[in-house]
Parts: sequence; structure tokens; C-alpha cells
Amino acid sequence: MAFILVCVAALLLVVGLMAYPAWRARLRQRVWRQPFPARWRRVLQQRVPLVRRLPVDLQLQLKKHMQVFIAEKAFIGCGGLKVTEDMRVVVAAQACLLLLNRPADYFRNVRQILMYPHPFVVNRTTTDVSGVLQENRQALAGESWSQGQVILSWQDTLEGATIPDDGRNVVIHEFAHQLDQENGKATGAPLPVRGDHRYNAARWQRVMAQAFAQLQYEAEHGIQGLLNHYGAQDPAEFFAVVSEVFFEQGAALAAHYPAVYAELQAYYRVDPATW
Repeated sequence: MAFILVCVAALLLVVGLMAYPAWRARLRQRVWRQPFPARWRRVLQQRVPLVRRLPVDLQLQLKKHMQVFIAEKAFIGCGGLKVTEDMRVVVAAQACLLLLNRPADYFRNVRQILMYPHPFVVNRTTTDVSGVLQENRQALAGESWSQGQVILSWQDTLEGATIPDDGRNVVIHEFAHQLDQENGKATGAPLPVRGDHRYNAARWQRVMAQAFAQLQYEAEHGIQGLLNHYGAQDPAEFFAVVSEVFFEQGAALAAHYPAVYAELQAYYRVDPATW
């Protein structure tokens, strides 16, 4: 009898897993049919000026993505912060830029967005050149965890939204990491859209490696070019940093790193240089 019950439970689980995508799709369609709230529109106008630069069709698409994103993701206030509806809208608007014109699975691994009022302090253990472990405390604007959380400083989130053309955007940065982490550890080579024949792994690796080496050289010699030296740490940080610049300073990136821009344009399926 116990064996039969186990088999029935296993069968129900399999059936449930098979039915889940269709059930989720129906829920999303229900959200898409709802009108975009007037209050959210005002928040975008006041706090996310980058949205106004988008072509009208992309603005409409962004708003639909935002509605699903806000419906599905849990926002949790930390450090005494009370998350408001306006905060959810500001975060969603920036994160969903990365979903435009792409089959959207809405950052499938992200379950929670943890928000602090200001940069938050974390303890880091590093090894110096002599092999000695060092304990360091760092103030961070954001982090992306493979366990399903994105952590954001609201102060930095708002600043990134308010200044749309400085190439600094913590939300874009951390959600680019999430795309990169969908195939496991972030490596700077996110999974392409299935069936996208424009993506060539060898070409991506070659183009990104050359640009990464250039940024490392600039960082080592104190040369401040277009890209933030933070991206010189490793290929994963480079991808996140260059994604910020792609969306906020597309024309400049196309001018300074045309091959990188072409790879990101094919991956993200948008052309910010024309916005």
C-alpha cells in the first residue's frame, strides 16, 4: 500500500510539473491583459527618464514585462526599509530593459529582490599575494546571488534611474549577472536565445576577451576610458559593466567598442545607439 501511495504521489508530481508551464502562461496572459496603472506611468515619467527614449513599441512592451515582473517577484525590505509600490516600479522598469524583444522567462531563477535603504556592508575573505587570508568589509550597491536573490541599494537604484546616460546602473548590472547565471556560475558568456543563429560562441569569446584585456590595461595604468574599471575584475563583471553602458550610452559604446556593441545588440535584440 505504501508503495502504491508513493507511486501515486510521484505521478501527481510529474503531472504537476508538466502542467506548470501552461498554468504560468495563462497567469501571465491574464496580467498582460490588465491596463498599465496610471500611477506607474507617472512614476516612470518622474523617476525613470530612460524609458522616454525608447521607441513607442518598446515602451509598450516594457510596461507589459513590468506588470508580470512585479506580479511574480517578491520584494523584501531590509535594514529598516519599507518597500513601496513606487520602488517596485523603478526596479522593474530597469530590470525589464534586458527582456525587450527576447523570449521572456522573467529571470526565471530570481525569487526575491532584497532592498536596503543605502549601500550595504558585507564581509569578504580574500587571499593576498603571500597566501594570507584577509577579512575585508565592503559597502556594496548590489549583489546577484545564484540562490534566487538580487540585493539592491535603493539609493543607488534611484540614482541609476535618475541619471540615464552615465553608464552606471546597478539594476541593469545585477540582472545582467542573473542572465549570466542561468547556466550556472557567472562567466561573462550568458546563454543565447535558443535557436538564435546570430550568436557565435567563439566570436563572442574573442570579442569580449579583447575588450576585457583592454579594460584591464586601462585599469592597471590608471587610464579612464568609457568603461568602469570595476569590469576589469573578471569576465562576469565585464559583461555586467558593459551591459550598463550598452543601455545607457549605446552610441558611445558603438563608437569605442563596435565589435562589443554588435555582440550585445545581437544578444539583447535592441539598438540603444538609435534611441
